[in-house]
Amino acid sequence: MQSVSDIRRTFLEYFRANGHEVVASSPLVPRNDPTLMFTNAGMVQFKNVFTGLEQRPYSRAATSQKCVRAGGKHNDLENVGYTARHHTFFEMLGNFSFGDYFKERAIELAWNLLTRDFGLPREKLLVTVFHTDDEAAGYWKKISGLSDSKIIRIPTSDNFWAMGDTGPCGPCSEIFYDHGEGIPGGPPGSPDQDGDRFIEIWNLVFMQYEQVTRDERVNLPKPSIDTGMGLERIAAVLQGKHNNYDIDLFRALIEAVAHETGVDPDGAQSASHKVIADHLRTTSFLIADGVLPSNEGRGYVLRRIMRRAMRHAHLLGARDPVVYKLVPVLAKEMGDAYPELVRAQPLITETLKLEESRFRKTLATGLKLLDDETRDLGAGGVLRGDVAFKLYDTFGFPLDLTQDVLRARDISVDTTGFEAAMDEQRAKARAAWAGSGETADQAIWFDVRQKVGATEFLGYDTERAEGQIKAIVVDGKEVASLKAGQTGWIVANQTPFYAESGGQQGDTGRLVGAGGEAAVGDVQKKVGDLNAHHATVDKGELKVGDDLVMTIDPIRRAQLRAHHSATHLLHEALRRHLGEHVTQKGSLVAPDRLRFDISHTKAISLEELRRVEDEVNERIRRNSAVETRLMTPEEAIAAGAMALFGEKYGEEVRVLSMGGEDGKKYSVELCGGTHALRTGDIGLFKIIGEGAVSAGVRRIEALAGAAAEEHVREQVRLLGEAASILKVRPEDLPTRLSALVEGQRRVERELAEARRALALAGGGSGGAQAADEVRDIGGVKLIGRVLNGVPGKDLKGMADEFKKKIGSGVVALIGVEDGKASAVVGVTDDLSKNLSAVELVKAGVAALGGKGGGGRPDMAQGGGPDASKANQALQAIEAALAEVK
Repeated sequence: MQSVSDIRRTFLEYFRANGHEVVASSPLVPRNDPTLMFTNAGMVQFKNVFTGLEQRPYSRAATSQKCVRAGGKHNDLENVGYTARHHTFFEMLGNFSFGDYFKERAIELAWNLLTRDFGLPREKLLVTVFHTDDEAAGYWKKISGLSDSKIIRIPTSDNFWAMGDTGPCGPCSEIFYDHGEGIPGGPPGSPDQDGDRFIEIWNLVFMQYEQVTRDERVNLPKPSIDTGMGLERIAAVLQGKHNNYDIDLFRALIEAVAHETGVDPDGAQSASHKVIADHLRTTSFLIADGVLPSNEGRGYVLRRIMRRAMRHAHLLGARDPVVYKLVPVLAKEMGDAYPELVRAQPLITETLKLEESRFRKTLATGLKLLDDETRDLGAGGVLRGDVAFKLYDTFGFPLDLTQDVLRARDISVDTTGFEAAMDEQRAKARAAWAGSGETADQAIWFDVRQKVGATEFLGYDTERAEGQIKAIVVDGKEVASLKAGQTGWIVANQTPFYAESGGQQGDTGRLVGAGGEAAVGDVQKKVGDLNAHHATVDKGELKVGDDLVMTIDPIRRAQLRAHHSATHLLHEALRRHLGEHVTQKGSLVAPDRLRFDISHTKAISLEELRRVEDEVNERIRRNSAVETRLMTPEEAIAAGAMALFGEKYGEEVRVLSMGGEDGKKYSVELCGGTHALRTGDIGLFKIIGEGAVSAGVRRIEALAGAAAEEHVREQVRLLGEAASILKVRPEDLPTRLSALVEGQRRVERELAEARRALALAGGGSGGAQAADEVRDIGGVKLIGRVLNGVPGKDLKGMADEFKKKIGSGVVALIGVEDGKASAVVGVTDDLSKNLSAVELVKAGVAALGGKGGGGRPDMAQGGGPDASKANQALQAIEAALAEVK
């Protein structure tokens, strides 16, 4: 028997041998189609290739594409578990030609693979073509030898494919497998075609037209091929099964469910086993591709699927979380083909366990309410909409889960009443917002949020994606468009742009639409989960409803990632070297630097900073993976994660771990920012400053990555320049500088001594007084001097010398240097009780254009900016002395 893995491998190798590039599956969150919630077909990743917007280095491709149909237009959720072929997650095998081969070669490749490589009997196959496609019918007859009765012409849209109302389109040809007379149903196009006997296994789309308008269709210059074959369906055929859930892959998952619950997988509750197996695949692959449970958008669809699986586990009698235990089995079955499943296995496991643990706390209460409200309802009854809404709003029961619970009793839900209750809640929320004191220009964001929903952030694992403009706000008002030269806030349904939060600055980049382009200079969060892009249109016009190619500045993002991850490592290193009292008090994560404020009561020594820096760089060199987990805040903190005091966290938080090794944790923090994938991506880390911010708070400034390298490069340049000026080797620079500094100090000491000697001898005076002249002011001796070229720091020593010389009296010295003047007044001890040097020096300082002056009664000093008034300052001191006496 060919396993699912064998079939997938055979398909891809067959087309590789026939000149096709085997292309990896794209993520389940489309990067190139903002209208799709999930990737739902193999052609999604090639959409822009088909329309000519993108060029690839190959003209033929083959893929096994991950697909989800569980929300929006394509939604198979309600049928999963109850039919043979409905899944929320499936793999689409496909081959594609971008203007290379066309109908004949596509039919030949398909027929040979099915009948030769897969060995299907030709008598079990039949095909359909669009009723006017004589060309395709002719090729089928020529290549396969099928009779006309097995080449069925279908006149409906079932055999005509279109990308949308306009764009590429064309007829298609479906290949069916006949499961035999024992199964009810007729061939396609017959009255009983909806039976399960004839099953479509492959669809070949012949993309040959361009739908220009509703009424105009033209030929494409390069017709193309797009095919899709469900791996699960072809596996069922090749393994001799009629039900997809009986193939080896699903059987392994179903038996794992049976092992955990102890319930017969083929008994009365077989549907529950199938639901769990299907939903396990969907949730695991969505989480691996970056979707996490939430109350909005893709995250909400994920939560619905998870809770549906968990409710069926409850039906099987599981009283403890069980779905997360199945992840290793899935990883074993599909991890080789999809390594992202293995890489994300810890995140998948913990997310499932968290969600199931939380949901089980409310499941019993919600089910009891549901039983109470439906006790008097019989088959055909209807549950009130307000009750269904209470189950959703209070107990986390998505509407479809309530419908699924009631399905077995043939009870429906009043969905109109449900929506009315939802609208009433929104109206109450709007009123509460209006009364919260928010300004009018901020209140507009509440209205936008209510209308367009939350922005889905795709930027954890991509730097480019497509989005659709949902609102434009200028000066607190919604507008329909922005023209060239205008600036406003643009809101899209999804974005790779990170909005400023948690100290990390927002991304910058470009928005490109069919009618215009804009530069994004900032991104801000509005009302919690609405990312608003502050953009200036520099070409054309952007309008609400436009699709955008949204590209962030990748270099800036890389530096933001580096500095943010470096901040986490710095935080932990500081706690280990300074003590666990160290906690974050503020931060800035910019592309060119980081700033980190911490609680610490004293300066951090250079040696402590060196040890911290060394440890961060050592952790970077370990190049360990940066791991993300989803937990409740309580569980995260209990597990050792650092949280910011006073910060508000939701029901679930992202927990970032990095720097550890061999199972040992290092930095573990709650954080919603963007980070390096591995610590080695951070590059060099360098602390460049440390200082006080306020009492008990220190600030560290540092650089990482390219910014740190540039800093070191500049420091080395300056070192080399200094060494060149002094004509020494860089390593001899400290010794040379020490010698120069010591020589300078010696010269300064000798100069000060010379000035002192000159001043005491009477030289250097700016006045006409002789060196030994002592004036008598009201019976008090006064020596007054203006000393040119003498700095203020030397004046007190000179004043003391003059005081010794005079014996009893007052000394007033004015030092003049570099256009500024300093005044010193000294009073001998016998006079200091009656004369204040402070009051005298103030008079001199005022004359110099300064303010104040201070010191002791026996010695005071001050200064002023006007050195030209030095003699007037002496006169002012003399006059003040005369007044005192």
